[in-house]
Amino acid sequence: MKNIKLIITGVFTGLANGIFGSGGGTIAVPFMERLLNINAHKSHATAIALILPLSIISATIYIFNINIPVKETIFISIGGIFGGFLGAKLLPKISGRMLHIIFGIFMLLASAKMIL
Repeated sequence: MKNIKLIITGVFTGLANGIFGSGGGTIAVPFMERLLNINAHKSHATAIALILPLSIISATIYIFNINIPVKETIFISIGGIFGGFLGAKLLPKISGRMLHIIFGIFMLLASAKMIL
């Protein structure tokens, strides 16, 4: 049964990542916490690790099918590398409760931006 839950989590994570562009973490984290009973820190760290292979697959498809702005993509990626490094260093220092609050705020802001 656990393997089925893992596959379901992967399907929804990959689908969100492919459609929304690395939005898989917004699906993976709650699924891992509630469906698989993985704690907040491990869920966030695992989601980050999952996004790399999903993003490589999605990016490859986008590169060959959609004319993406290469220069902008490179510069954003450079900033993303630094941001990812800082985030990975900060994650262990943030309590599980605070992690939920920060994640929830970002989810609310993102959803409000999409609706408006």
